[in-house]
Amino acid sequence: MSDTTVALITGAGHGIGKATAKLMAARGWTVAINDLKPEFVEEALAEVQAMGGKAIPVVQNVGTRDGVRAAVELVRAEAGQLDVMVNNAAWVRYQAIPDIQPETVERMMQIGFASIIWGIQAAAEAMQDRGGTIVNTASAAAFRSAPNSLVYSGIKSGVTGLTRAAAAELGGQGIRVNAVAPSAVPTEGTQKHRNAALDAKRVATTPLGRLGTVEDIARAICYFAGPESDFVTGQTMLIDGGIVRSNL
Repeated sequence: MSDTTVALITGAGHGIGKATAKLMAARGWTVAINDLKPEFVEEALAEVQAMGGKAIPVVQNVGTRDGVRAAVELVRAEAGQLDVMVNNAAWVRYQAIPDIQPETVERMMQIGFASIIWGIQAAAEAMQDRGGTIVNTASAAAFRSAPNSLVYSGIKSGVTGLTRAAAAELGGQGIRVNAVAPSAVPTEGTQKHRNAALDAKRVATTPLGRLGTVEDIARAICYFAGPESDFVTGQTMLIDGGIVRSNL
């Protein structure tokens, strides 16, 4: 076992996950970068290493229980331990209710919901002797929905419930479980769902007067993952510039 904090971030090949990996690496942590696509992992790995950080590539499909367990075991084999699990992987489609298809629901559930169950399970097993922290990525959509987001909002609401339940069960083992709930932030993955008019509307209705960034979300994840939040568990933090609470 090492004194260095070891973190596995799923969906870390781009967007919020990559920003989180880079921020954790800047803090001196060892980061395991997971994505399904090898080219995304390689790119993120190179960026972390260019900073002088230590990173472990983890190319796995975390949409399955076996894939999540394989990812965790790879990290433990490489680093000897797992201290932080960030369940960040997701696959998103926005559809009107009449257009929703079973295959869309199944894939969104598999990657955005079931993978978090398996991530919590595998991380809890890895952390049972020394404690640790688990951070799940929910969404502001769990609190403030919009048209065409029935499946997405439902899944992200479920993530907040998983977080509370896991926190209650795992606290006695020294494992804290929290979630972040970001509003829409510009990333490669959200680009196809954004346009200038929609961005302008979001800025106009956000009390802080701007869109969030991946770095905003990464800082919140690192707060939950680090010692600053040692007495915090079962919480979901909105990182949305105030848009949810000011527009209820």
